[in-house]
Amino acid sequence: MSHPREISVGIIGTGFVARHFTYELERRPAWRLAKVLTRRPLDRCQDFPRPDALTDSLAALIEASDVVFECTGDAFYAARTIGPILDAGKPVVTLNAEFHATIGSHFVERGLLSEAEGDQPGCLAALAEDAVATGFEPLVYCNMKAFLNRDPTPEEMRYWAERQDYSIEMVTSFTDGTKVQIEQCLVANGLGAGIAQEDLIGLATGDLKVAAAELGAVADRLGHPISEYILDRGLQHGVFIIARHDQRQATALRNFKLGEGPYYVLIKDYCLVHLEVFKTIERVMQGRPPLLNNGALPRVSVASIAKRALRPGDLIERGCGSFELRGSCVNIAERPGHVPICLASQLRVRRTVERGQLLAMDDVDLPETEALAAWQAIERRVLSAAGVAAAS
Repeated sequence: MSHPREISVGIIGTGFVARHFTYELERRPAWRLAKVLTRRPLDRCQDFPRPDALTDSLAALIEASDVVFECTGDAFYAARTIGPILDAGKPVVTLNAEFHATIGSHFVERGLLSEAEGDQPGCLAALAEDAVATGFEPLVYCNMKAFLNRDPTPEEMRYWAERQDYSIEMVTSFTDGTKVQIEQCLVANGLGAGIAQEDLIGLATGDLKVAAAELGAVADRLGHPISEYILDRGLQHGVFIIARHDQRQATALRNFKLGEGPYYVLIKDYCLVHLEVFKTIERVMQGRPPLLNNGALPRVSVASIAKRALRPGDLIERGCGSFELRGSCVNIAERPGHVPICLASQLRVRRTVERGQLLAMDDVDLPETEALAAWQAIERRVLSAAGVAAAS
């Protein structure tokens, strides 16, 4: 299938990624901006590069677009918008690991839905395609993280938010590890891997040879590929795969400077976020399969962990990127009834939860939303397939 001569791209979101994607799109003669869907009042978005394209109508966005790029980072909003777009026969490309890792599985069979290359999950998926095409067997899909502080202060996060032109919530989710847990959850589910332990290992090393030896051995011991990250201030902004190859290729791979094996490191040492999204849009417009999504039957989720003691009556307006909660990878079948971190919004605490404790649905009250209903359907399906009774 060939795509139209000019690709008409709709966008959902008006934040950092949407703005910079629009700048690049305007430089490309074969691409055209259709509509930009926003929840904000239109007269308050006039700083957007193309205010004339703004709309508050999902129907108008769908009508004008050949393909839609969703980049809000919001599972709730995506739950309301992505379904109707897919039902209209339009492909959806996202930079929204929060959506995929939480409820993306509810939508994957409704149409062509793919996370984009650019953020770490999509970059790992693209690197995995290259690895498999050249005969490698991936064992570890690994993210590189330079810094981790499980419980940063509001003052620290305000400073970095202003310096980096991100929201406080976004910077906090990067800093406390929630974002890397979400990304590696998507990687695990989308690439057929698992996790070695709850909260991941997070090996503290900048030496990829050490990482290959230690994490490769873990994957071998478990008998399945794993999704992981390493932690060191000197790391580049990138991803890598630890893989095995046919031992008859050992001499050739040594000559190609990949070392002695048996664990080889394949690295992509940059992630260009919105600039690489164009590659994935081209891919779906050519009728090729999705680069990455969460799969119809995920095994891993990102649970909510209390950063401080929570008392009955406490209200948490947004869990992901908050100073009350952080996210941690868990196996769904082993933690029935947990509260996914990206659903922990407008959450009212029902009973005491101690610092470090995993939140269960029985501990809280959550608003009835499309996103919550989607998650409940996913969890029932996963637990039924695993032969585990759902939590009451």
